[in-house]
Amino acid sequence: MSFDEEWAQLRDAAAQRHSMRLNSLPAEGGGGNLVVNRDDLGRIGNHAYDLRNQLSRDGDHARPATHEAAIALTNGQFTSGSALLKVNDRWQTHLKTLLDACARISNHLDFTKAQHAKDDVKIEGDIAPISALTDYMK
Repeated sequence: MSFDEEWAQLRDAAAQRHSMRLNSLPAEGGGGNLVVNRDDLGRIGNHAYDLRNQLSRDGDHARPATHEAAIALTNGQFTSGSALLKVNDRWQTHLKTLLDACARISNHLDFTKAQHAKDDVKIEGDIAPISALTDYMK
């Protein structure tokens, strides 16, 4: 067997071992294949951003009227006035929580998308010298 044949055989065997390692789950369990496309991240982030904008615009329509009604009922000695104030306060709390969650999702996905792009550039830079060496060795 010539050196080139032996070298090709060893290289193929190493590639198979490496491929099997990448395609299997860890012995401890957990893990799995995660595939995320930047387009998917962008779409989800845009939906979260759009939802936040719509909620901030439309989620507060009833608050002023509800607050005025609650004050009027309370001033009129109706017990439902204080209950309506509680509903108004809880709505504000939940709306703010939902707006914050949408903003977090949007911001996180924007960050993730940018980080994936940076990682791709770094990996390309790291692999380029190796592929040049591989080409040289052929």
